[in-house]
Amino acid sequence: MNILSTELAQDIVTRTMRIIPYNVNVMDANGSIIASGNPGRIGELHAGALLALAKRLTIKIDQASARNLHGAQPGINLPLTVNGQLCGAVGLSGAPDEVRQFGELVRLTAEMILEQAQLTGELQRDSRYREAFVLTLINGEHANSADMAAWAHRLGVQFERMHAVYLLELEDGADLHALQLRLQARLPAALTAATGPRELAILEFHETPGPGHEKLLQALAASVRAVCPQPHTLTQGIALHGAEGVATSFQSAKAAARVGRQRAARPQAPEERAGQEPRQHLYSYYDHTLPVLLSGLNTGWQAAQLRAPMAKLGKNKALLQRTLDAWFAHDGHPAATAEALHIHRNTLDYRLRRIGEITGLDVTRLEDRFLLYLSSLLNGEFRH
Repeated sequence: MNILSTELAQDIVTRTMRIIPYNVNVMDANGSIIASGNPGRIGELHAGALLALAKRLTIKIDQASARNLHGAQPGINLPLTVNGQLCGAVGLSGAPDEVRQFGELVRLTAEMILEQAQLTGELQRDSRYREAFVLTLINGEHANSADMAAWAHRLGVQFERMHAVYLLELEDGADLHALQLRLQARLPAALTAATGPRELAILEFHETPGPGHEKLLQALAASVRAVCPQPHTLTQGIALHGAEGVATSFQSAKAAARVGRQRAARPQAPEERAGQEPRQHLYSYYDHTLPVLLSGLNTGWQAAQLRAPMAKLGKNKALLQRTLDAWFAHDGHPAATAEALHIHRNTLDYRLRRIGEITGLDVTRLEDRFLLYLSSLLNGEFRH
């Protein structure tokens, strides 16, 4: 067992010698001194430790015994075991009858330090294992289904359950790794992975039927706020079944975050702005389903043709597109749109007529209105 490192051995020496008035030595499984209150002894082969390791018993060395053992000094030596496995020995220098009362205390302290270090190492390995699993899933790498099934079984993951990826984005200066550890402690069933310097994917599994998507997002947001006081954005991806759905959910969360930020930047009516928390936002695929699904139209010659109506707006493009964005956001209701833009209804009517004249599209005709909607999306929310 290789858990007894030089650093841990020195930690044992430092801690125990704060509470007992005797020198403490720590030996590895081969009997070599790797830490000591007397630095000059480090590297020596400790005969008493070799006996303690061989017999797995406490070995007492008095003055007479010390003369017959090379390099030995009076004291006691006790074997160290962690989870039943021998990993080294600890020795106290001094008259055996005097130091014996401290021997068991020192051994217990040393073994507790080693057990804690082993547990920490296992947790860190498990954390890396879970993160690698999530990254494999969101990258859509399912080359060996048997390996993925074994991986999922080890982590207790059941992909027949409904699951969704949530995207947590932080501002500069936040410690992503520390936040990830706090989230894992608070949400042990969730799987997390850093997908960027300030970006964390959170894979959550839900029972079905269960609470609605909005309630699930709000519940996770409350947990995130409890461990992350820094400004952040949390976006909910589409909920799906099956391992293959994780990559889709992640991509939908990325697209929903992008659309949500674009929409948050456009003009809003006063009642929409009321109660919003500054610099902290929640977005969801379910609030932006159509724009997210249409985001795949942003390539090829078709995209160029779909963008064309907005391109025709010329020097008034920014103003007229902002008008269209607000009009679509308020489902074509003139009063709500005019209020959001802080303009008169007549001004809104004039701008919509101008859009129709310039683009050749009739905003009262469903097909033309949908084409304008797509053109507005591709020129606005899908620019990046």
